[in-house]
Amino acid sequence: MLEEELRNVFDIERKQSDDFSSLLDDMVREGLIIKTRKKRYGAPERMGLIVGRLQVHQRGYGFIISDRPEVSDVFVPANFMNGAMNNDRVVARVNVINSETRKAEGEIIRILERANTEVVGVYEDSRNFGFVVPDDPKINVDIFIPKSETNGAKEGYKVVCEITKWPEARRNPEGKVIEVIGHKNDVGTDILSIMKKYRLTPDFPQDVEAEVAKVVEEVPEEEKANRKDLRSIPMVTIDGADAKDLDDAISIEQLSNGNYKLGVHIADVTHYVREGMALDKEALERGTSVYLVDRVIPMLPRKLSNGICSLNPRVDRLTLSVFMEIDNKGTVISHEIVEGLINIDERMVYEDVSDILEKDDQELKQKYSNLVDMFKMMESLCLILRNRRENRGAIDFDFPESKVILDDKGKPIEIKKYERRIANRMIEEFMLVCNETVAEYFYWQNTPFVYRVHEDPSLEKLEEFNKFIHNFGYHLKGLNTEIHPKTLQDLLKKIESTKEEKLINTLMLRSLKKARYAGHNLGHFGLAAKYYCHFTSPIRRYPDLEIHRIIKESINGKLNNKRLEQLSGIVPNIADQSSTRERLADEAERETEDLKKAEYMADKIGEVYEGIVSGVTSFGMFVELDNTIEGLIRLSYLIDDYYIYDSEQHMLIGERRKKIYRMGDVVKIKVSKVDIAQREIDFTLAE
Repeated sequence: MLEEELRNVFDIERKQSDDFSSLLDDMVREGLIIKTRKKRYGAPERMGLIVGRLQVHQRGYGFIISDRPEVSDVFVPANFMNGAMNNDRVVARVNVINSETRKAEGEIIRILERANTEVVGVYEDSRNFGFVVPDDPKINVDIFIPKSETNGAKEGYKVVCEITKWPEARRNPEGKVIEVIGHKNDVGTDILSIMKKYRLTPDFPQDVEAEVAKVVEEVPEEEKANRKDLRSIPMVTIDGADAKDLDDAISIEQLSNGNYKLGVHIADVTHYVREGMALDKEALERGTSVYLVDRVIPMLPRKLSNGICSLNPRVDRLTLSVFMEIDNKGTVISHEIVEGLINIDERMVYEDVSDILEKDDQELKQKYSNLVDMFKMMESLCLILRNRRENRGAIDFDFPESKVILDDKGKPIEIKKYERRIANRMIEEFMLVCNETVAEYFYWQNTPFVYRVHEDPSLEKLEEFNKFIHNFGYHLKGLNTEIHPKTLQDLLKKIESTKEEKLINTLMLRSLKKARYAGHNLGHFGLAAKYYCHFTSPIRRYPDLEIHRIIKESINGKLNNKRLEQLSGIVPNIADQSSTRERLADEAERETEDLKKAEYMADKIGEVYEGIVSGVTSFGMFVELDNTIEGLIRLSYLIDDYYIYDSEQHMLIGERRKKIYRMGDVVKIKVSKVDIAQREIDFTLAE
């Protein structure tokens, strides 16, 4: 329809026409409606169009992830990108449905929002011009830099460049260098480049620092009087040895009826970070703390995150505390949420508590003699809660995480598996039950809330997964309409310690949707939980901070109709922003870890290790070493035969000798090549 036709449909008066035109322009910019060359407006889905975010593969093609979750991804061939770059918001026309895969293929016809206004890369010089080779392999075009815009950059230096002209058919984008980071081989340039790429800054704006400067570093006496005094209750924090931001403490006692009274005490960050403050706006902008391999980019300034908000031992701290009465089956009988005042007895580390419980370490038991009984009680409750979660079908993927040990110059000197021992599991279970309790209570209060959701997987993906596991003699029952997480949990138990365990674990995880934040409750499939939220880490996650705010207003009777309506508008935006920032933080953390793993292996060329085949593709196979480092054996390196890739069974088969390589096989490898810049490690077979 034309604009004047729409005005008639909606009875728009003359005095409202400017506002109506402006609203239409906004909707076009957001991709909610489309304006054609003939100035007619239409809904994209009724015009064979899709609106979404473009994800580009380093080989040039891409996929559009639709704004509407029910719409499948659309494949875009490299020659139909039409100047779009990775992560741009775009409109695409669906041209064809692939008859074999039933997948849609399309062409980008409009770019709504550019994602890459600044790009980090290596400056390369030539006689008449320079260009920047982007670090991000998904930006697969070099950026042309006129000689007048180099900002003093020299050959081989890492730079940040601002794009001044976007790419067009057969023409690269143009830009100007706005910052020179340092030579690509200089110590520290690598991590700084990743920080610049993801726009992670450790520094806070001046208005935020001004607000933080006013924060008193001790709890004022007048505030103590407003709190429930919990200082006489024995409690501890249990964290990693290098943790500085301690936002959860635990207390526990056994009641006369045999039930447990578990106290989960969470730092009351909202007392210092009030809605509307510059501090609050900056925290939402960041969304989360980012834990890079050698540093933390905090969501809140360190005076708060490591100081007055951190539950440090033997000092008074403010909390939002949840007390739960839990029976011997792990059911929460009752709970109470209070604004508390605590004083931690001891700052414990996972290793020490685990050594007391698993190894009966006499020296540690003597050192913490007053707490040993508490730890044993925690262990008993942990096993009860874990058993209850297992019985209802919670899926527990146990992929090994790695810990990178650096020297004082940032060079990796050791990479080892991060162990999940009993103390880690205790804290995990206590946080899970607390998060569920809080989410369920506020769901039934019908209060606007930020939930942590994990939607049911698509039956189509699970059917593909089911076909694959048939090759190993496994089968998922009851796939007609829906699937219960217990079915997947049962499969994980069956494959434990088998050769195919890693393969099936990985493919199962890919079949599931990603967990995210949402303003309405959709349940959590992976945890087999009807209600779930993130309540326990407000120092480092914004959703936790926001629901603390809602909980405190509820406790204090401040949730009137006006405020409830206001929160209904706020909460969905917070959920979307937090989900976006979480994904970005995950990518940045993974990239710094991959960088240091490549750096660690760079001086191991020629060394032989034993590893397990962790992935098989059409171009080779990935092998994972015991320390979690993964490298690729390229198909061209397998010189004893021609190997054919079987995509259905995820294996390589030798054409003449019929030798098979599949995930889970143990192989000996030799480190043959390392490309630190691309984070790539190449292996060859040592046999």
